[in-house]
Amino acid sequence: MRVHVASDIHGAATALARAAEGADLFICLGDLILFLDYDDPTAGIYADLFGPAHTVAYIEARTAGRFDDARALSTAAWERKGVTDHQGRWQILESMVRLQYEQMFAAMPSPALLTYGNVDVPALWPEYLRDGHRVLDAQTVGIDGLTFGFVGGGLVSPMRTPYELTEEEYTAKVLALGPVDVLCTHLPPAVPELCYDTVARRFEMGSAATLAYIRQFQPLVHLYGHVHQPQRARARVGRTECINVGHFHGRKHPFALDLSELQRRR
Repeated sequence: MRVHVASDIHGAATALARAAEGADLFICLGDLILFLDYDDPTAGIYADLFGPAHTVAYIEARTAGRFDDARALSTAAWERKGVTDHQGRWQILESMVRLQYEQMFAAMPSPALLTYGNVDVPALWPEYLRDGHRVLDAQTVGIDGLTFGFVGGGLVSPMRTPYELTEEEYTAKVLALGPVDVLCTHLPPAVPELCYDTVARRFEMGSAATLAYIRQFQPLVHLYGHVHQPQRARARVGRTECINVGHFHGRKHPFALDLSELQRRR
């Protein structure tokens, strides 16, 4: 059985529609929305709201780790639009997120197993899921004799993305799985070389709970995304091979997993 896995779709609907070609099953590890495109400041919700010039300044501040400056830029931009409170911001953002979700879920292959990324709004997903789509979070499922476990979302960070959890909340979801053969998360384990983004020039959030889980249960494979240009895309923790499935928005093709090969390794 062949499984295609993708993460960090970020608006790449055309490529997403082809992502399951040649596969028996598609797995999506989240981040469907394109809010901010570091490579193209004319694309994404932020650029649509405030224009490319302001977006460039915002990206520069975030890339430099000046998150307070970035938030001040956003606040000023919203105020120029006459929006001064969180509720007013969200009313505008929600309509733009919904437009992207309409496109993303229309393009999403079926059958598909999905979990959330940190740049996702879980409360909206039920309105856009189609037949053959199944969302899993802190849950397991059997696939061709192997147990897959799924944990979605991100951790609280200076980025303040939509779906961030405390360490305690995230740890509880990881521990709810029990032993699995294939671990599927949006976040990487807290291994420095797997968390460092060479283009953004910063360490992205990694999960210490996931790393502890891997050391305890030693799944065959850990599949994840989140880090777009990692210093290392693969590493072993004990017998577990940790694999960044790739920045789908940039690569436009999924990671292929041969389950027969994993079954031989059990």
